[in-house]
Amino acid sequence: MCSTTPALRSAASAAENLRSRAGAGAKDESTEQLDHRHPLYLGDWIRSIPGKDDDIAKDDLDEPHIKRKLAILESHPEIKTLYGYESLTKWIALLTASIQVAVAYYFGRVATDSLWGMLACTYIVGGSLTQVFGVIIHEATHGLCGEGMAINRAVGLVANIGIPFPIYASFRRYHLEHHAYQGVIGHDPDLPLDWEVKLIRGNPLLKFVFLFFYPMMYVVRGAAMQKRPSRWELYNWVFTITTDALIWMYCGPRGFLYLFLSLWFGYGIHPAAAHFIQEHFTFDDGQETYSYYGSLNYLFLNIGYHNEHHDFTKVPWSNLRKVRDVAPEFYNTLAYHTSWVMVLVRFILSKDIGPQSRVGRDYEDHRKGRKMVVDRKIAASSAAENSRHGDVE
Repeated sequence: MCSTTPALRSAASAAENLRSRAGAGAKDESTEQLDHRHPLYLGDWIRSIPGKDDDIAKDDLDEPHIKRKLAILESHPEIKTLYGYESLTKWIALLTASIQVAVAYYFGRVATDSLWGMLACTYIVGGSLTQVFGVIIHEATHGLCGEGMAINRAVGLVANIGIPFPIYASFRRYHLEHHAYQGVIGHDPDLPLDWEVKLIRGNPLLKFVFLFFYPMMYVVRGAAMQKRPSRWELYNWVFTITTDALIWMYCGPRGFLYLFLSLWFGYGIHPAAAHFIQEHFTFDDGQETYSYYGSLNYLFLNIGYHNEHHDFTKVPWSNLRKVRDVAPEFYNTLAYHTSWVMVLVRFILSKDIGPQSRVGRDYEDHRKGRKMVVDRKIAASSAAENSRHGDVE
């Protein structure tokens, strides 16, 4: 289960190449004056190396996605036609949740003596379905499953039936914070905790253990934020406890174990779980978000298109490929992965990569960078106004 090549395509000179190409936003002088990273918004920071550096890399500006979105829209305003929602997602949620519960019933009430068959099915089928549930919950989080909050909440809860822990509402809360404060220390719940960096470093064995227990990191990092549960998180707890009780009752303890192990395998050492590493672990200097362009995107609803998603959060999974097709001069010149399996292999075996292979920024630097967006819009508005006055005169 891997794509055709293990290569990570480099973007070392991508920004310069793109600036020289017509129609790629290179003429936006006001943007370049405000942020020298224009148009790709690759940073000047050097990635953190375990054994050489003691902490994650540090940037002194904001994350790249809002500004790159504006740069892309200047060249390709038609991308806005890709905004909306994918109504097919709710049916995928219902179908996959039904399959997962049916398999739990099979191993809980029918094939009760099939230990190795159950474990194999748990990894291959259950783990893969768990990743699909995660993608659907992610889509519901961004309101991309239907029109209105109610349908998206319903789809998120349906997907949560196949996961024996109440993750939908908590994921929604923390994931939206991740988008708003990507890399901001103390605000982005996706950043590693200090003890992760200091304990694991680049040790291959410890990195394997880190991946094996990765499902626990969601709980630990969420707890580290020290926030009280929201009302919808409490509703999610009630809903999931109810569905868990029903599954235990009708599928038996063994069927419930199937769901638990599906979660553990699916969010741990699993090819599709490599997207947790692929997305924001720094494999190149200056680039903090990476996409995966491989065949497994067809099975996992294009979750690999992570740069495209962060740039355009209003685009549903079914249109993410089209974003890259419309603006290849931006996305094909960024570094990207072509194999999730090799992402896992490289993460485990390469001593120059570890949990510290991330980039962070202080809140004040984040605000400083964000102010450039406001200043840019004011400058653009002023330029347009001056142009109109000039035409009149």
